[in-house]
Amino acid sequence: MIILKTDREIKLMREAGRIVAQSHELVSKLIKPGISTKELDRAVEEFIKSKNAIPAFKGYQGFPASICASINDEVVHGIPSQRTVQEGDIISIDIGAVIDGYYGDGAKTFCVGKVDKEKKKLIEVTKKSFYEGIKFAKEGYRLSDISHAVQDYVESEGFSVVRDFVGHGIGTNMHEDPQVPNFGKPNKGPRLQKGMVLAVEPMVNAGTYHVRILQNDWTVVTCDGKPSSHYEHSFAITDGEPYLLTVL
Repeated sequence: MIILKTDREIKLMREAGRIVAQSHELVSKLIKPGISTKELDRAVEEFIKSKNAIPAFKGYQGFPASICASINDEVVHGIPSQRTVQEGDIISIDIGAVIDGYYGDGAKTFCVGKVDKEKKKLIEVTKKSFYEGIKFAKEGYRLSDISHAVQDYVESEGFSVVRDFVGHGIGTNMHEDPQVPNFGKPNKGPRLQKGMVLAVEPMVNAGTYHVRILQNDWTVVTCDGKPSSHYEHSFAITDGEPYLLTVL
């Protein structure tokens, strides 16, 4: 069941989303060769708590950290550790925050120092695919119109969209109906209505879209070892343009 949110609820989700955006801003300043993903995790957790919010991921279905930190061929759900990032790496940071019972969820992929042209293009295409998708995040369109636009743009640039993991509704739970794939035919699924709040999150691979989960039961990696990028915002459907919640 898709839960439509009131203006009051969307306002609370905007507060949670702003904390997510501020957390990404903090990460952008901290990322440099030699920093460990555990250090990034600790900094974000402290920041979220300083805003009287709760890190959404910590303890979620047993996840042990406050951020997901996925390096190079890691697609999503990388567990922070003592592993350090190196010059030329890319790292996807997924962050969630809860305030007054409402969730914000967003992800960005960062360059560590200077990265090669293909990785840079991968990050740019992933981000752009999100914005291509939300051109259709308006009343009257169907859910899969977003999905189709993401896939169409990504594949036109020579990359592939992960099929095994999708975006989602969000509200008083981090994952609510509906699921929002980043692929598929247009004009399918529920019609978009004012009050729907969605987290759309393209996961884009440089090679094949096939992925596998490591033995830790969390970290998803590309099957061919090629790099992957992740970009996500939560937003509300309005009677006009979509209202981005996870921005500064």
